[in-house]
Amino acid sequence: MFENLTDRLSLTLRHVTGKAKLTEDNIKDTLREVRMALLEADVALPVVKDFVNRVKDRAVGTEVSKSLTPGQAFVKIVRAELEELMGAANEDLSLSVAPPAVVLMAGLQGAGKTTTVGKLARFLKERKKKTVLVVSADVYRPAAIKQLETLAAEVGVTFFPSDTSQRPVDIAQAAIREAKLKFIDVVLVDTAGRLAIDSEMMAEIQAIHGAINPAETLFVVDAMTGQDAANTAKAFGDALPLTGVVLTKVDGDARGGAALSVRSITGKPIKFLGMGEKSDALEPFHPDRIASRILGMGDVLSLIEQAEQTLDREKAEKLTKKLKKGKGFDLEDFRDQLQQMKNMGGLGGLMDKLPSIGGMNLSQMGNAQGAAEKQFMQMEAIINSMTPAERRNPDIISGSRKRRIALGSGTQVQDIGRLIKQHKQMQKMMKKVTAKGGMSKMMRGMGSMFPGGGMPKF
Repeated sequence: MFENLTDRLSLTLRHVTGKAKLTEDNIKDTLREVRMALLEADVALPVVKDFVNRVKDRAVGTEVSKSLTPGQAFVKIVRAELEELMGAANEDLSLSVAPPAVVLMAGLQGAGKTTTVGKLARFLKERKKKTVLVVSADVYRPAAIKQLETLAAEVGVTFFPSDTSQRPVDIAQAAIREAKLKFIDVVLVDTAGRLAIDSEMMAEIQAIHGAINPAETLFVVDAMTGQDAANTAKAFGDALPLTGVVLTKVDGDARGGAALSVRSITGKPIKFLGMGEKSDALEPFHPDRIASRILGMGDVLSLIEQAEQTLDREKAEKLTKKLKKGKGFDLEDFRDQLQQMKNMGGLGGLMDKLPSIGGMNLSQMGNAQGAAEKQFMQMEAIINSMTPAERRNPDIISGSRKRRIALGSGTQVQDIGRLIKQHKQMQKMMKKVTAKGGMSKMMRGMGSMFPGGGMPKF
């Protein structure tokens, strides 16, 4: 997300960060670059003009001239204005109404409405501890009803059946009655989409809205459509009292124009980002964290939250106790670590939230990440091809065993040898972690294990 914009802005702002003094001239050159970077990211022109003017007004005022580090002060202004542009703070769902709280989902066909309903149901169930009922009022696509039923079963929420012979308004009202009888907290209503905005579609969703009086009306839009996403959201906002926007397919959008344009054009907050296909790939939208990501500063808070939700604490505690007892770090433990990283979205999910490293741009980091992801998959395949005894005690792996493992994992015999050698190095590091001053020793050990600070070569 935002790869192109981050690379361009990071390079531009690096030139100004070290300046001992900022003048109108060097601010002008930097602002021109910032303007071009935003336009290339498909941010709407009026939004770009307003943003650049606000940054300029603050930069040439006393705010920068009084600073001991003018260049850094300028970057701080850009970050603050990015946050303001996207909404200043995260806006949570407003569900403090007499239950059930109804959430109406609107949007064009193909934007990912039904998938988002499934993700939001899981989010509300797991993070907000709500009981959830989902219903499809899309009577034009029987497949949409079936898809929602499958998603409801997958995330463990109640599905209210509907069919194409019913009126959308009747479906929504019947679902709400059912939720009241079962004391369900939240009802998510999926609606029909079209390939383009038309009067019939708007009349239908306005009728549903009037009949069910939702606590939240969310517009779901594909981030990859850039500033068109903001324009479509505005058209829906003119017809419906929208309370927020959900940007989907953000993981496939390298530009980020939609995220930077939607709030300004519609006046409606972005509440969630859809970050992938899986049912847990929905993140609350935090403008301050996104601004940090755009400027290559990372998003460590989101990374910590993600770790808390996905890492298996029981396994981590079990491993710690095992190491303290002097038992070795075996290949089954190694595989567990690889799988936990995969649960956090793999290296891609981690690197997207980490600050830029040593001046590397995101495309360079992406290439390194792709090679490392492939390598980790290969390592896991090798370990899976071993017997439990071999995983617990790699010393028993003879030449004939290596040939069998290589055949089973689709790798070469020398790859097995490298993995075993690498595992022994990790065992040594794990022993140092439990010793006094272990963390610093472990970091030095990692440095020797990965030449040049990079990932080990396979």
